[in-house]
Amino acid sequence: MVFGGMHTMWVIVLFDLPTDDQLARKRYREFRECLLTDGFSMMQYSVYMRHCSSEENAKIHCKKVKDHLPPDGEVRIFKITDKQFSKIEVYFGKKRKPTEKAPEQLMFF
Repeated sequence: MVFGGMHTMWVIVLFDLPTDDQLARKRYREFRECLLTDGFSMMQYSVYMRHCSSEENAKIHCKKVKDHLPPDGEVRIFKITDKQFSKIEVYFGKKRKPTEKAPEQLMFF
């Protein structure tokens, strides 16, 4: 989807954070809450996604994620276009499921 020459993007955050003690679990919850507060939704366990109206908007949300990185564990952030996202194959068991759709965009004139 293109708006005014700008490609809409998906930001996907994958993370593997320690949960071996109370402080680590607290940091895990805080990081996850930051993602949810910023409009990310769970794609699957420890994988969160957010639709962005442009690459510039995606950069803003990537920075927010980086600003809240926990001190331990691994976090990966990547951006893909709507077209790339639509090519993801999703299966539940052996049954294919449709890929999530981009949210409806409100356009103001």
